[in-house]
Amino acid sequence: MHRLLRIAFFGLRTNKVRAGLTITGIVIGIAAVIVVMSAGSGLKAYVLGQLAAFGTDVIEIEIKVPSASKTSSQNATGLVTGISITTLIADDAEAIKKTRNISNIYSAVMGQELVQYLGERKKVFLFGTNASYSDVDKSNVAQGRFFTDAEEREQANIVVLGSKVAERLFGANDPVGQTIKIRQRNYKVIGVMEARGAAFFFDYDDLIFLPLRTLQKEVLGIDHVSFMVAQMIDPTRALATQAELTDLLRERHDLTNPDKDDFVVNTMDEAMDILSAVVAAITFLLLVIASISLVVGGVGIMNIMYVSVVERTYEIGLRKAVGATQRDILRQFLLEAIILTGLGGIIGTVLGEVVAFILSRVATSYGLTWHFSISFGAIFIATFTAMVIGIIFGIRPARSAARLDSIEALREEG
Repeated sequence: MHRLLRIAFFGLRTNKVRAGLTITGIVIGIAAVIVVMSAGSGLKAYVLGQLAAFGTDVIEIEIKVPSASKTSSQNATGLVTGISITTLIADDAEAIKKTRNISNIYSAVMGQELVQYLGERKKVFLFGTNASYSDVDKSNVAQGRFFTDAEEREQANIVVLGSKVAERLFGANDPVGQTIKIRQRNYKVIGVMEARGAAFFFDYDDLIFLPLRTLQKEVLGIDHVSFMVAQMIDPTRALATQAELTDLLRERHDLTNPDKDDFVVNTMDEAMDILSAVVAAITFLLLVIASISLVVGGVGIMNIMYVSVVERTYEIGLRKAVGATQRDILRQFLLEAIILTGLGGIIGTVLGEVVAFILSRVATSYGLTWHFSISFGAIFIATFTAMVIGIIFGIRPARSAARLDSIEALREEG
């Protein structure tokens, strides 16, 4: 075996360019697999971390397209393309707050409008909510204060700015006490939220917070909400609370058929399971796509090994003439294929981890909590796959070389 290894390495060294091209295909495939698996692991950790930041003691109620599953593309597409669900209202939140396991709740609706301060005009997302938002969502005010229940009921013309909006509109100046215009109506700035960053690629620092009824009546001209977030007294009773709230809302919305529900009640555990499944599906799809490059690399190995057999016909004939058996020739060329894929696997693994590390640093620079992790499972799979590819795609040209007739092979040179 030691002698065959030396012969195999010698054969590869005498054909460096061909060997390098062969290895490149494997390197790209292995690196792609490593990057996808590492990125999938980082994405899953990021998603679950973002959900955990909301706490395990909350439960969410949001609108849903009737007759569509809450996790279906029909529901998501319907809401995105403009199907309007107007049945979830602030009074539903008041009824929910009276249930046994709910301590607090806020309702919310969003819009987008041009906001003006002096000469600055910015299109900004508006977030209408209740005074309880900062308590349930555990958000802090950095300057000034948040609005009160009384101000929300009175439709007061006041706003609380996200930190980025405050910086864009006012720069280094203190915004508290200043006035901005939304739809040519004046709104007094009473506070600035503490910087929070992005969650699920949604930047809370880029919002302007208004009292719910102010945004509903004076800006959007509606009386419904998009979602609610309730805080539970006992998080261990999340499933029982989910069932209770579902029954309550069906009664309030006069629904007897569950398939016609125009709302959905989600627990945090359920949301984690759904998002984990989505991330796993995306990772698997990308992994399949990345694996195609490994197959292409394997075909490249087979083709180049066939070319190698043709070019080295005389060498094969000479080795057979001095006593090499068919088995020796088979093992030599098979070893060459395995060595090529093995080297490609090692280089591809290192390259993939480097690229995954760079991606994690780029994500972190954009404010995403993306932890880099070395996936030893991915390394094992990639290395094992490389060796299997070397054997599968190397065995046919190796057999072809082993079956060459020594006399005919020697004549080829002549």
